[in-house]
Amino acid sequence: MNNRYLYCFNGIVKREVLRFFQQRSRLLSALVRPLLWLVVFAAGFRAALGVSIMEPYGTYITYQQYITPGLCCMIILFNGMQSSLSMVYDREMGSMKVLLMSPLPRPFLLCCKLIASALLSLLQVVIFLLFAQLVDVDIPLMGYVSSIPAIFLIAFFLGALGLMLSNLIKQLENFAGVMNFVIFPMFFLSSALYPLWKMQEASLWLYWLCQFNPFTSCVELLRFALYGQMNLTALTTVIVATTIASFFALMSFKPLHGRK
Repeated sequence: MNNRYLYCFNGIVKREVLRFFQQRSRLLSALVRPLLWLVVFAAGFRAALGVSIMEPYGTYITYQQYITPGLCCMIILFNGMQSSLSMVYDREMGSMKVLLMSPLPRPFLLCCKLIASALLSLLQVVIFLLFAQLVDVDIPLMGYVSSIPAIFLIAFFLGALGLMLSNLIKQLENFAGVMNFVIFPMFFLSSALYPLWKMQEASLWLYWLCQFNPFTSCVELLRFALYGQMNLTALTTVIVATTIASFFALMSFKPLHGRK
């Protein structure tokens, strides 16, 4: 029995990894977007947007170093939504029906898909961080190790969120449009590009929107993890959000049995 579950898990993860490496443009696009932000956007705003001493940093930091955790989370966010987009495609083309013919429980099969997506996000973030070292983004060596659980948890949450959205959308064309209404508000209304105290100075109601945005907790959880520290508030928020998103994603999933 246990061998059957392990065999299924290995098969799903292997399929997702092979499909990812066969789509070479997917890895390229996943890296080009945040690298452009890091090199071009950060260079332009570095002088205007200095970042004072704040946790988890022990001294003044450059702007590109501040936005690096946010750009890592952007990679995870786009990968999670893109994986959900492929879920809609698989559901329409019928490959999900083949997978769900397995006698194993449906929640287990969907969790395997989410874990595979999270592993791909982890790979992309590590590659991005290696490139970030070339533009003077100083990440401690132990930060790569301590950030792995945070990256995986964030990726699982955003993947579950994307799966929940894909369950509500029956056509591929509609999902591509809805992604823009999720990705951009989550990213810009967070601490990915600027500290929340700067947002508070500019607009109080925008500050509270950023505070209640779970993506902000994802960014802060990874920011602290990259420097070997733990943000308990952010961790609790992400765990609760992951539990809720996973529950509704798994309970609401219904494969298509044909299109009228």
